[in-house]
Amino acid sequence: MALLLLALVVVVVGVVVASSLLLRWNEVRYGNGRRKHGDACLPPGTMGWPLFGETTEFLKQGPSFVKQRRLRYGRLFRTHILGCPTVVCMDPELNRRMLLQGEAGGMVPGYPQSMLDILGRNNIAAVHGPLHRVMRGAMLGLVRPAALRQSLLPKMDAFMRHHLAGWAGTVVDVQAKTKEMALLSALRQIAGITAGPLSDALQTELYTLVLGTISLPINLPGTSYYQGFQARTKLVSMLEQMIAERRSSGEAHDDMLDALLRSGDDGTREKISDEQIIDLLIALIYSGYETMSTTSMMAVKYLSEHPRALQELRREHLDIRKGKLPEEAIGYDDFKSMSFTRAVIFETLRLATVVNGLLRKTTQDVEMNGYVIPKGWRIYVYTREINYDPFMYPDPMTFNPWRWLEKNMESHPHFMLFGGGARMCPGKEVGTAEIATFLHYFVTRYRWEEEGKNTILKFPRVEAPNGLLIRVRDC
Repeated sequence: MALLLLALVVVVVGVVVASSLLLRWNEVRYGNGRRKHGDACLPPGTMGWPLFGETTEFLKQGPSFVKQRRLRYGRLFRTHILGCPTVVCMDPELNRRMLLQGEAGGMVPGYPQSMLDILGRNNIAAVHGPLHRVMRGAMLGLVRPAALRQSLLPKMDAFMRHHLAGWAGTVVDVQAKTKEMALLSALRQIAGITAGPLSDALQTELYTLVLGTISLPINLPGTSYYQGFQARTKLVSMLEQMIAERRSSGEAHDDMLDALLRSGDDGTREKISDEQIIDLLIALIYSGYETMSTTSMMAVKYLSEHPRALQELRREHLDIRKGKLPEEAIGYDDFKSMSFTRAVIFETLRLATVVNGLLRKTTQDVEMNGYVIPKGWRIYVYTREINYDPFMYPDPMTFNPWRWLEKNMESHPHFMLFGGGARMCPGKEVGTAEIATFLHYFVTRYRWEEEGKNTILKFPRVEAPNGLLIRVRDC
């Protein structure tokens, strides 16, 4: 018995010692807070376990992980998450500088390997240098104001009228409906695809792809990364087939795919390859699917809980409808007049924190508040904290769209809901127009109340795990 107890003690001590050594090894590997040359220091923090770092704690605890370390180390600290040594920054001015600094200042996109692999090497959020200029130019050509006015908004209007028909007298899962809405609307604008077997197949693969982008890059059967990469392979195959069919038919189509296939023919823009077109289309579908669906769902949630905001929003849209026939579409001027709607959308993005932050990678040693971040490290521009900054947003945990009308928050130097600098989201206005069109037909047609108790999770992505159920009736 004594020998067994002694053996148990030895094992426990051995585990503790081994764990301490492993943790210590990761600290030593990354300089223990000090560079291998010179006296420049890294920010305070801990690096966790070899290889995995503190990824498990980060994914499990989410915002609490960041808050705890902020209390201990301040607004700038180091960690090791998602396979990379990373500095987390919650200082608004520093974050603004990091976003504006760009490639000349040693900063390029630094998204996790899983996202780079699954969204493609030509993904606009990840490329830099001349390729970024080419890809951004191609995307801006698709979402420019003239395209929104002449083509995209009329398509959105026609789609929303149809998509929101027949909801009265039913219990609707807003999460499912807005996801379906975001995907089908994007597919219609991108390639003229309507609801059917093809859109169903694309939706299945896209959902798997999304989960893969927020996973560890472990390429083993059964992992989210493996499944996400398989989903990408299937999506690429579908898009390749669509491109081949377009070329063989020779017919002209009024959609984004046709514009991309013809891009560069007039000599005004560099022609892009089929591989680049496919990665651009996947990025368009991916970003719209997540951001627009989640923002639309959360807008319905917040409006349900704030009758005064709903009343003001409905008044704005009923005023627009007063000058129109029942089946008359809303136009670009109507969209630009929706000041309170825009405020509701921005306040929803802020409070729900649909995007937690942005990742950058250093291509040279970068100075931050007296610390030096080594080449090859990631910097997590953590914008979530800015969204709840009481100095920028008084009473930050309250849903208050009027704050966006009282002063021009969009021009505030720390406004980062859509990124910043040369990488400001190119689809900002198109996404806003899509959500505004959804809200227009939703609030002018229906009244609703939540059904049962709906739970919302906000990390690592905003979602209602059991759906967001509402009972709908005619206005």
